[in-house]
Amino acid sequence: MTPREQEIQRRTELSETRVAKAVFPPTTNHHNTLFGGTAMAWMDEVSFIAATRFCRLPLVTVSSDRIDFNHPIAAGTIVELVGRVSAVGNTSMKVQVDVFVEDMYGAGRELAIQGAFSFVAMGEDGKPLAVLPGF
Repeated sequence: MTPREQEIQRRTELSETRVAKAVFPPTTNHHNTLFGGTAMAWMDEVSFIAATRFCRLPLVTVSSDRIDFNHPIAAGTIVELVGRVSAVGNTSMKVQVDVFVEDMYGAGRELAIQGAFSFVAMGEDGKPLAVLPGF
């Protein structure tokens, strides 16, 4: 493994981000399930935090890849969003986000949503920066 690959592995482990949220009526739709747009905003936020923790540089979201809504998320449940850097380029990185749902008063959890977000590190001049300077 090269020094760059070792550094990517080290930073990936340190930057994993987990956020738990309760799903209450203000975030639900007419089906009494979590709004898709709310879920996507939460996913973007978690992926941004994971990417920022990875490189500690200013970042912008440049794209979201396929987001699969595999299972509805009902009001009165708990979700856990898990963001992890999955690919690193020169000035960009991709973060995978998995969203798990669990009953508030029961055991077990299920993967409900998956998606990926791409980020680019930006300098003060608005130009891309290397996410791993020196590697």
